[in-house]
Amino acid sequence: MSELRDIILLATIGIASVPICLELLSELKNRSFGVDVLAFISIGSAVWLKHDWVAAIVILMFSGGKALEDYATRRASSVLRALARRMPQIAHKQTDGGISQDIAIEEVAPGDLLLVYPHELCPVDGLVVRGNGSMDESYLTGEPFEIEKAPGAAVLSGAINGNAPLTIQATRVVSESRYARIVEVLHASEKNRPHMRRLGDRLGLWYAPLSIAVAIAAWMLSGDADRFLSILVIATPCPLLLAIPIAITSAISVSARHGIVVKDPSVLEKIGSCTTLIVDKTGTLTCGKPTLTEVVCTDSLPRRDIVQFAASLEKFSKHTLASAVLQIASDEHIPLLLPENVREEPGCGLTGTIGGRTFALTSRSKLSEETRRSISDLGAGMECVALVDGAVAGLLRFRDQPRRESQPFLRHVRSHHGFSRTILLSGDRPSEVEYFAQLVGISEIHGGKSPEEKLALVQDLTRKEPTLYIGDGINDAPAMMNATVGIALGVNSDVTSEAAGAVILQSSLASVDELIHIGDRMRRIALTSAIGGMGLSVLGMAVAAAGYLAPVEGAILQEFIDLAAILNSLRMILPSPPLSDFRIGPAQVESGRAPKRASQAAPTVYAPHRTH
Repeated sequence: MSELRDIILLATIGIASVPICLELLSELKNRSFGVDVLAFISIGSAVWLKHDWVAAIVILMFSGGKALEDYATRRASSVLRALARRMPQIAHKQTDGGISQDIAIEEVAPGDLLLVYPHELCPVDGLVVRGNGSMDESYLTGEPFEIEKAPGAAVLSGAINGNAPLTIQATRVVSESRYARIVEVLHASEKNRPHMRRLGDRLGLWYAPLSIAVAIAAWMLSGDADRFLSILVIATPCPLLLAIPIAITSAISVSARHGIVVKDPSVLEKIGSCTTLIVDKTGTLTCGKPTLTEVVCTDSLPRRDIVQFAASLEKFSKHTLASAVLQIASDEHIPLLLPENVREEPGCGLTGTIGGRTFALTSRSKLSEETRRSISDLGAGMECVALVDGAVAGLLRFRDQPRRESQPFLRHVRSHHGFSRTILLSGDRPSEVEYFAQLVGISEIHGGKSPEEKLALVQDLTRKEPTLYIGDGINDAPAMMNATVGIALGVNSDVTSEAAGAVILQSSLASVDELIHIGDRMRRIALTSAIGGMGLSVLGMAVAAAGYLAPVEGAILQEFIDLAAILNSLRMILPSPPLSDFRIGPAQVESGRAPKRASQAAPTVYAPHRTH
């Protein structure tokens, strides 16, 4: 009966040792020497010296730690699956008879006419040939507003169509379209993402060789192989294998209670060491909605009349900027008038008759050269030009305003969390990015960047120093994956949420500060558990080296050390002091206030979003 029991025990030990062997081979392949090696030698020595129960105890401790770590690091789904879910699988091809026919997206060829229904994703890159409408390209370009589309306008794959159907002519096959290139960048970045040595691995780098050296020395000096085994058993780094994963898992739970989903547990270890902060603009530091910030008047009409006439016309427009004008009129209690002969032709602007006078909203590019020169001293930006009876009455200027917390947050992380560099990295137009950077106090800016350019810049920065990237759009995903830590602000895109190491559900920068504090607290508790546990193990090793501990006794003593380390790690889930010291006081700079000196503004002229 005892022989059968021994056979079953040995078979169980052999089967359970397979994952440890695989881990060991992986470490040797990567030329690393960690705690897995120490556990493997302990199990092998116990079996060789016929201490089967000692081998079973070590396997139980090792497997439990690995299971906890695997649970903490498991991902629900991948970035690439999220991308695949978002991309349409069929396109509506128009035949010679004008009837649309559904075909697989892979069958689309350049020159094909495709119908894009309202609120559908554009399947390929192309040009509009029929229809007038708008598309939301913010997922791809970072631009915050819908872009109007008329015949001849370019469209990007992955953009969201607005309320009107559009007929487009494909200019590229699916594999060469903009959205597909982002997928390829994500594929490459996922494969080439640098390996980060975990906290337990770094501690085990010196602990494992020290333990083996002490065990060999005790065996050589005493001639007793059991001392060798006793030292290895009590040295088995269960404080690393159990206490650290428990601290991490507890920190993930605490983060969830604060509205933060930690998808990559290593974020909690690494966020406290980041020294370079890289932030996207649209939707991250801004609200993502345009507001009317300034009305520049000439002598023909007062400001109130310009706002009244503009809002009266914009009531009949579905353009994104229309809501900003109507909001100002509502806030200032300006009554709307009833215009006549309202017309909105794509590329020409919005016109109507109010009180017998012709009022129009258009872009600067639609004015004559002489008229443009006459208003050149008024500066430029994202704007609409107001015309009364053909003469310029004023300019309506729009901005995507910063969040109230943006500037205080940037100042806080620089002064309290050791960020020496803050970089604004955006796909928006450079002049707009420059203006915004002055509002929030960022001196290092990179505007007009594609996802590929963002990725290259982040990779270069991350090679030099630890980076924290905060963004919210699909165009942020490749760069986010390659930063030391990537945080998605909000759940606007499932692709970005999957690419990020952590997701802030409430889209609040204050929660980023909370995550930094949670990571710092987790690291302190994990280090206390691990180093304290290893210190007690070193004392036990000295007792075992002197011959006062048998292998089984060493295993039992190690269990008590593990228990102490685990209980200390569980402090992470206990009530604690506030996990954030970030506050927005009443004296903070008011959101959206322009620079004091005119020379600080970015006067570069660029084509506004509006196609009036």
